[in-house]
Amino acid sequence: VHLVESGGGLVQPGGSLSLSCAVSGLAFSAYDMKWYRQAPGHERELVAGISNGGGRTNYVDSVKGRFTISRDNAKRMAYLQMDSLKPEDTAVYYCSVRVVLRNYWGQGTQVTVSS
Repeated sequence: VHLVESGGGLVQPGGSLSLSCAVSGLAFSAYDMKWYRQAPGHERELVAGISNGGGRTNYVDSVKGRFTISRDNAKRMAYLQMDSLKPEDTAVYYCSVRVVLRNYWGQGTQVTVSS
């Protein structure tokens, strides 16, 4: 199983970024996908999740109404659209999939929100 995130960068407060996660090595459409983030000095935090078919999503309270998780099963891709970004959103963002009892992670992509 291999996950590769992309799309991070530096953005001003109030701006937007779109993260992508390319997944290979498993039957992508069979598994829920999640996005996590980890800021310096903080534990890794679950940001958003999406069911295998895309019909159910969930978000941590701090990003509700600003972030949108989605997926394209034909392309084996997961996405995180981040709008109205705040400095406290600064972190390394990871996509993740749980297969049986093991979590697989990408290498992460840095998101920095600063003026």
